[in-house]
Amino acid sequence: SMLVGSLGMLPSASLGEDGPGVFEPCHGSAPDIAGEDKANPLAMILSAAMMLKYDLDRPEEALILEQAVEAALDAKLRTPDIKQDGDGCELIGCEEMGQAVAKIVSEIDVPIAV
Repeated sequence: SMLVGSLGMLPSASLGEDGPGVFEPCHGSAPDIAGEDKANPLAMILSAAMMLKYDLDRPEEALILEQAVEAALDAKLRTPDIKQDGDGCELIGCEEMGQAVAKIVSEIDVPIAV
């Protein structure tokens, strides 16, 4: 078990014995804030990392996503659900957080297998 600050940080997976799993954030699609640029995309990104690791046997790519999420948080970027007054972090929306993680992914040095 783990202590997290928001449902927006929790990836999830439903795995069976055979066949593909279902990977989604614990919060689902967050319909109550749809279109408001307030949702936290990190749980979906981490759910994609779980899919890469557990369903697609791509642990290296999963690690890249996990590292990018960690780097975005280390850069003090926060969506409304995890932003706290006086924390010194920058409040950004869903779209900007997704773009920040994508930019970090594009900058991660990935060794090329020969």
